[in-house]
Amino acid sequence: MRGYRRTIGVVALLVMLASPAFSYRLIYKEQIYPLLHHQLYRYPEDYAENIRWLELAMRADFANPLYAIARISNEREWELYRNLFRMHLNLHFVDQYLGWASGYMKFDARFYNFPWRDQNLESLERAESLFDIARYYWGEARRWSDEAARTRWLHLEAVQFWEDQSFRIQTGDLDYGAIIDRHMARLERVRADFEQMDSSTY
Repeated sequence: MRGYRRTIGVVALLVMLASPAFSYRLIYKEQIYPLLHHQLYRYPEDYAENIRWLELAMRADFANPLYAIARISNEREWELYRNLFRMHLNLHFVDQYLGWASGYMKFDARFYNFPWRDQNLESLERAESLFDIARYYWGEARRWSDEAARTRWLHLEAVQFWEDQSFRIQTGDLDYGAIIDRHMARLERVRADFEQMDSSTY
């Protein structure tokens, strides 16, 4: 019986190897965007992978309006769709870089952290560079939201969430700039505390 199962397994494997593999290239934003992962617990490699997908999506072309995520009826809706999509991708960049930076962020400089003072300062430097990148993408998201706001009388039901994000940016309800500023202010305070540490404070 065991030999029979092994034979069936080998035959099945050979059939799978002999059959042609069906694949296609990912060349449109609409194909790449769904590949983002939304894990509950994220590690630096998860952020790096998502950022890579986002970079590919940003460089990719839009699919024909027939294959868009939303139903497109005219040129104005097509323009709105593209502006909202770009804004939404940039907001994803902000989320990813803020999450990645939080892994390097130190929220307090405790006296007992002195033996690792230099490592903590390096960690804060990494967090700062990631916050700076997030700030850049926040500026891009605002720019595309402003472009989308020019056609605010239009409505694309399938991407209502993107429209809501744009509306919140326009009203100031969604302000990653203020969030990044608070993170940076805290980072500077914690950095100053670490820099003042010496053997006498330990």
